Amino acid sequence: QVQVKESGGGSVQAGGSLTLSCVVSGILFGSKCMAWFRQPPGKEREVVAGIDYIGHTAEYADSVKGRFTISRDNDKKTSTLQMNSLEPEDTAMYFCAIRAFGCLSLQGDYDSWGQGTQVTVSS
Repeated sequence: QVQVKESGGGSVQAGGSLTLSCVVSGILFGSKCMAWFRQPPGKEREVVAGIDYIGHTAEYADSVKGRFTISRDNDKKTSTLQMNSLEPEDTAMYFCAIRAFGCLSLQGDYDSWGQGTQVTVSS
């Protein structure tokens, strides 16, 4: 059974940083695309970043380019989202998701999701 679990959320002031982690179990991790999404209060879920199977190439939403960095460690079956220069607009529930193909398209459906971790940025 596939399990996806996020951690690392919290409250931070604008300009601060947070590091989110996602641990995956129950699958061959290195064969899966990893992505991070977020859902701001009262809004639809949106993709934040995606990374390829071996962690060499990543794609980002325009709103986070230059501030967020996605990475993965296949040995530890984890993905990390480093978030710098946080803005109040980054306040959202953040989710980690996996799928087999289309690592860098950032569009389409994902197979498995975590429960999310809350990030709150105050001005």
